[in-house]
Amino acid sequence: MGKIAFVFSGQGAQAPGMGKDLYESSPAARAVSHTLDEIRKGTLEMCFSGSAEDLQKTENTQPCMYLTECAAAAALREAGITPDAVAGFSLGEIAALSEAGIVSVEDGFRIVSERGRLMQKEAESHPAVMDAVLKLSDEEVEETASLFAEVYPVNYNSPGQVVVSAAESSIADFEAKVKERGGRTMRLRVAGGFHSPFMHEAAESFAKELEKYPFKGQSIPIYSNVTGQAYEEDPKPLLSKQIESPVRWVTIVRNMIASGIDTFIEVGPGTTLTGLIKRIDSSVRTFNVSDAESIRNITMEVKNG
Repeated sequence: MGKIAFVFSGQGAQAPGMGKDLYESSPAARAVSHTLDEIRKGTLEMCFSGSAEDLQKTENTQPCMYLTECAAAAALREAGITPDAVAGFSLGEIAALSEAGIVSVEDGFRIVSERGRLMQKEAESHPAVMDAVLKLSDEEVEETASLFAEVYPVNYNSPGQVVVSAAESSIADFEAKVKERGGRTMRLRVAGGFHSPFMHEAAESFAKELEKYPFKGQSIPIYSNVTGQAYEEDPKPLLSKQIESPVRWVTIVRNMIASGIDTFIEVGPGTTLTGLIKRIDSSVRTFNVSDAESIRNITMEVKNG
C-alpha cells in the first residue's frame, strides 16, 4: 500500500452542526473539543448550534473549523489511522501544523483564532468577495483578471477552477467578462477577499503574532500553500505570507502524489478537497471523515487496502 495524507479544508466548508456526531461517538474527539473550548469558550456551541450566518464570520469560522478538524484527526488516530504527510487549504494549514507536531493543538488554536480575528478586521476595512471561475484555463482567468484593477487570481484549486478575490465594485463587470469568454462563476461562502493584497495588513500583523509561539521540527512532511512544496525551513515566514498569497493546491497535490501519497483523507466537514483532488488525479483514493460512520468506512477500506 502507498502512503496516506491528511488534508484539512479552509473556509467555505463550514456547516451548522459540524463535528457533533464525532463528539458524541469518539472519546478522543471529545477530549480535544473540550480542551480547545476551554481556551475560547463557546466555540463548541457555535459548531453545534451556530447559524450558517454566524459560522460565515471569519472570526468564528476559523476557530470552529480548526476545532472540528483537530477533533476528527484525533478520532482517526484513535481508530489507528495516521498520516505520512499533511497539508491544509488556507486556515487548514494551521491544523496541518498541529498534526505534523510543529505546534501543540492548543497553540494552533490560539494562532488560528487570532488569524481569524485579523482577517475579519481586514475584510471589514477592505470589502471584497471571492468567486470560483469554472471552465476557463488558469491563463484565461489570469488574463481576464488583469483587465481589472482589483481582481486577483488567488486559489489554484484544480484544472479548470481558479478562485479570484475582487473588490465589490469590480466583481459584476468581471463576472460578465468571464461569461462572455465561455466561463462561469460561483460566489464563495466567505466574508472577504482572502489570499490577495486586500489582506496585506493582516499578513503583517500575523507575522508578529507567530513570533509569540515556539515551533518544533516537523514529525512528518507538511506542504506550504505558498510554494506547493514540503517545508524545509521555519514555516513562519510563509505562513504569514500565505494570508496575502495564492494557494497552490494543484501543485501541492501533485507533489504529494509524486512523493508516494496515493490515499487522501479530508479531515473535517465537507468534501471540497476530495472533489478537487479527484479532478487533479483520478487515480488516487479519497475519503472524507466527518462522522462516526465515515471513520468506520475509512478504517475498513484503509486497513484492507
